[in-house]
Amino acid sequence: MSETEYKVSIDAEYLAGRRFEYQEDISQVENVDLLAATPGPDINWLEDVTLLEEDGVPAVFDRYSNSFLKIYFAIPPGREDEIARKVLIKHLESGNSYGIALKERHCKFPQPELGPWVEGSKMVGTNWTAPVLEGWEAPQH
Repeated sequence: MSETEYKVSIDAEYLAGRRFEYQEDISQVENVDLLAATPGPDINWLEDVTLLEEDGVPAVFDRYSNSFLKIYFAIPPGREDEIARKVLIKHLESGNSYGIALKERHCKFPQPELGPWVEGSKMVGTNWTAPVLEGWEAPQH
């Protein structure tokens, strides 16, 4: 009999079952334009995105999937938050965030699948219906 493995936190690569190129190679995020990727003139939401650490590894928090996106390349001193923001934007624009992956099935109101930072993203949540568990009926009150 084996022991149950308990996880205290879940990271993005655990949810996806793989790592992404932009987690391992800074050149994959260097060309991310944070101003161009931000909807509207207000980029204040990015100010809250900072470089963190998860399991001893630099990471950025993806609030859409409630998980950490670890960064495995060397981050130049003084650019910590900038790089964290670029990695997060690349992750969101790529549609690799687990939270974005769930939108098509669970989104209850119309919104761009890849968020407002990707122009022309398809709309999801336009025809949501409550899920039905086969064989289950609501109790009579």
